[in-house]
Amino acid sequence: MIAIVDYGAGNLTSVARAVSFVGYTAKVTRDPAEIAGADRIIFPGVGAAGSAMTGMEERGIDGAMKQAFEAGTPMLGICVGCQIIMDRSQENDAQCLGLIPGEVQAFPEKMDSGDGYLKVPHMGWNGLEVVQDHPLFQGIKADDEFYFVHSYFPVPKDDKAVFGRTDYGVTFASAVGRDNLFATQFHLEKSGEPGLLILKNFCVWKPC
Repeated sequence: MIAIVDYGAGNLTSVARAVSFVGYTAKVTRDPAEIAGADRIIFPGVGAAGSAMTGMEERGIDGAMKQAFEAGTPMLGICVGCQIIMDRSQENDAQCLGLIPGEVQAFPEKMDSGDGYLKVPHMGWNGLEVVQDHPLFQGIKADDEFYFVHSYFPVPKDDKAVFGRTDYGVTFASAVGRDNLFATQFHLEKSGEPGLLILKNFCVWKPC
């Protein structure tokens, strides 16, 4: 079973539809036992890191996620799901899952693009520089673009955890991973064919 984790951060139906579109079936669940026992786990999310972590802790999902990670279950984070895997977030000063060492930082309040100040949140289509190969990037082209909506981004302590970078006033990690865990700051379910391809690659990924 592919479990889509419901921890109160929304955006679940569109992710489930995207999984179905690429030929697989997923179940939206908030049951810690189902999550811990799933064959694969997707944890999307929109909103704030603090409320996301509170929702996970209230439901016992945080422990199930850590258990699944230690068991080697393939896991995929999307947007806020790319942030709560770090140790902590500047947003709400939230303590997060700590699956990848590092923190989540905010975009600077003012970023000069040379043609004027860039708006925060970073919203819309942007590119991806692949800095490390990964099975989930199979078939992704250098000119592919992805859809972002965020004001914060992950900053892993070790560059080995960074697989893709994107520039928006600052260059930030937009795809991170460790062992059986991979996460994107951009929304796979809103990123057209390239996003669906990464999602499909996840559905057959067998971490070493």
